[in-house]
Amino acid sequence: MKRITLAGVLLLALSACGTTATDRAISGGAIGAGVGAVGGYILGSPVEGALIGGAVGAGTGALTDPDRINLGRPIWR
Repeated sequence: MKRITLAGVLLLALSACGTTATDRAISGGAIGAGVGAVGGYILGSPVEGALIGGAVGAGTGALTDPDRINLGRPIWR
């Protein structure tokens, strides 16, 4: 349970990479999909985990204020 909680906290913290809402949504979706796939693999359903994790990560990234967490320019820019 502690690992899942830690993964969730890291997901929320890292989903705000970038300066625009689009950048944060893309990075949040990628991070969420990765975490979701790993969690889904552990529970036996990696595809569904990746889809759910990606959606949650993208939503979190898009809704995060850039003034709260700004890790700089995204790697794809």
